Amino acid sequence: MDARFNMLENDTAMKFFKRFANAGMVIMQSSLPKSTQELVSLRASQINGCGWCIDMHTKDALAEGESPARLNLVAAWRESTVFTEAEQAALALAEEGTRLADAAQGVSDETWAQVRKHYDDDQIAALVSLVALINAANRLAVIVHQKGGSYEPGMFAAAFD
Repeated sequence: MDARFNMLENDTAMKFFKRFANAGMVIMQSSLPKSTQELVSLRASQINGCGWCIDMHTKDALAEGESPARLNLVAAWRESTVFTEAEQAALALAEEGTRLADAAQGVSDETWAQVRKHYDDDQIAALVSLVALINAANRLAVIVHQKGGSYEPGMFAAAFD
């Protein structure tokens, strides 16, 4: 199935995406490790079934030197040995923040304590903002059936230069 609607060819959508990209730049320029940003974005995108975002974040992470083994294990991060405690805390936050409807409490106190243990306030602000932003991006792409497979590293950033 083709995309239902090409958001990149619509003036209103492009105005929105430029502002959306600016919000993303704040996170990208934060002290939250780039690898953590990509892992979190990938995990939320997997949960939401967003092929476009899975494709984008996998390829961008590979282009930045992330290992294929770690990317292959993101979906089963609890059952792997390749993620640091800090990354595990971020992945737990990503999952709980993405699956809000599945848990009455939202993000658990245990997960929040682990995040506080491993990240400073600026990194936490970036991490929470990232979870919100990637979930919004996933919804945009899934609603219009934007398919994965054609993304090239840096392609999204280049669209807004």
